[in-house]
Amino acid sequence: MDPTIIKYLLVGILTVNFAFDKILSWLNVNREIKSIPNTLDQYLSKEKLVEHKNYQLVNYKFGLVTGIFSFLLTVGFIWFGFFGFLDEWLRTYIESPIFLSIVYFGIVFIGSGLISIPFDYYHTFKIEEDFGFNKSTKKTFFLDKIKSYLLSVLIGGVLLFALLWLVLKMGTDFWWQFWIIASIFMVLVNMFFSALILPLFNKLSPLEEGELKKNILDYAQSVGFSLDNVFVMDGSKRSTKANAFFSGLGKRKKVVLYDTLLEQHTTQELVAVLAHEIGHYKKGHIKLGIFTGIVQTGIILYILSLFIFSENISLALGGSQMAVHLNIIGFTMLFSPISTLLGIAMNILSRKHEFEADEFARKTYAGKPLAEALKTLSVKTLSNLNPHPAYVFVHYSHPPLMQRLEKLE
Repeated sequence: MDPTIIKYLLVGILTVNFAFDKILSWLNVNREIKSIPNTLDQYLSKEKLVEHKNYQLVNYKFGLVTGIFSFLLTVGFIWFGFFGFLDEWLRTYIESPIFLSIVYFGIVFIGSGLISIPFDYYHTFKIEEDFGFNKSTKKTFFLDKIKSYLLSVLIGGVLLFALLWLVLKMGTDFWWQFWIIASIFMVLVNMFFSALILPLFNKLSPLEEGELKKNILDYAQSVGFSLDNVFVMDGSKRSTKANAFFSGLGKRKKVVLYDTLLEQHTTQELVAVLAHEIGHYKKGHIKLGIFTGIVQTGIILYILSLFIFSENISLALGGSQMAVHLNIIGFTMLFSPISTLLGIAMNILSRKHEFEADEFARKTYAGKPLAEALKTLSVKTLSNLNPHPAYVFVHYSHPPLMQRLEKLE
């Protein structure tokens, strides 16, 4: 395909994606709740409902501004050939193809990170602060950024070097070899995330002895779930929002509860939330999620192998010759429609899993306390209580609150 046509195609894909996303967001934020549902009348006042809507609207406007900025910047880089200009400039100093690509991606990564910092700062210290969610200090905010960047450089750098080395040494056969490396990495991350990475950002403490821990362990034993690791995470260090999650495989599995979750819920509600998380494990959702992620990665790498040595993609981005790093950037844009479809499929599967975990909790423990916990969480986090079905279909990994309550109550 002619480089000019590819250039127009890239801009067209970005434009369609941008318009599609913003139309969905507009439909979602403008969907009204005419009256407070009966099941929420003890949790939600008219004033609180207005606050919910304001929070959704403020975030929509913020997303619109950041989205327009990102869209125009990316299109500008393509249209005026800045991606290729950076490649040409670096070639005057660097001869090694691998080192050239690593430095190129490093500059793009650093530049993107620096541009995003003001937006992230505003969202944290203005929007989240105004609605009473933010508990992060400026020191914590910037330390988080530094740690995240260092981790990305360290881990991402190693994986990027492996990818580039295989591309240059093995040609188009790189895809299945790097797929093996990526698959092993994904399994290791799932096994050791809460033990090695999470402690860099949050403190994990064993759940104290008492009624809650006894109830949790009794429930786990009743469903044949070996549970020795129940931890409390200092989520309140950054936000008042609460959550819980399951991490690890085999003997390394553990349940993590935010300290904010403990503050907001009764013992029964907390056990019900934990029952939901255990449901994911007992239903095989954790392993299936890893498996589908590995399969998806293999598909992406194979398709990438068809484009990785395309000179025309590099030329379309302003380069004067074939460059692997330019082709990877171009591929991510060309692949975005397929990526959207894969994301929708993964969200459909995820929503199905959430319903199954809810049902597991209802059958093995009780549905009512889980429903009460979901109501409290949704109201306190100002979540959208009546999202647009199209937005849910594309973006939601969890079913909307009212759909979950219908099956639990």
